Amino acid sequence: MWFQHSPGIRREFPELAAGALVANGITSSADVKIDHLLAEARLRLRDHSPAELDEIQAWRRTFAAMGLKPTQYRSAAESLLRRFAKEGELPRIHPLIDLCNAASLAWAVPIAVIDVGRVAAWLEVRHADGTERYETFGGETEHPAVGEVIFADADGYAHARRWCHRQSGRSAVREGTTDVLIVAEALHESAAADVASLLTTLSDAVETAWSPPAQAALLTATEPRIEF
Repeated sequence: MWFQHSPGIRREFPELAAGALVANGITSSADVKIDHLLAEARLRLRDHSPAELDEIQAWRRTFAAMGLKPTQYRSAAESLLRRFAKEGELPRIHPLIDLCNAASLAWAVPIAVIDVGRVAAWLEVRHADGTERYETFGGETEHPAVGEVIFADADGYAHARRWCHRQSGRSAVREGTTDVLIVAEALHESAAADVASLLTTLSDAVETAWSPPAQAALLTATEPRIEF
């Protein structure tokens, strides 16, 4: 299998910094430590609202460039930050999801967590052609609009809509998930360094909680793909 951003996405958004991590042997019984990440998020939000953060502003500009209203369609990181700022906590779902949500809060960067057992052959961030199928968490099927940025696989399933706005219920991590792909994406000025730091933190945490070494890579315009 492989994951990459399409050449078209790379040309349109040259400032994109992305990292991918592949992990096997995931279970729902692991104990992950996230309090330090939540503390970092609280510190980040002490003097700024989510919308004021450079990381979030960069995604808002990107959503506007895609023809989306940034206050109607938010990046997953902004949605998490808004909920965390309001409630002070996040619900526990699955140890891997909890870890990635906490890291997303700490870095203000959207992180996708995908069950690769539910992905056909490969996964590419690209513009939709209008034939793809997206399964909601409620079990409904939608068809992304032509040109919408999606995570698409070889069978024509969209595993995320509006880039990092919302993932699909089809490949969501669940009780029986064992093999995952984690993707972090950012477009702000220090995105490359921040994604590298985030990827290191996630790799260390995954290896501590689940033991098998994680395969990680920074993805660039010249090396856009991770194979696994």
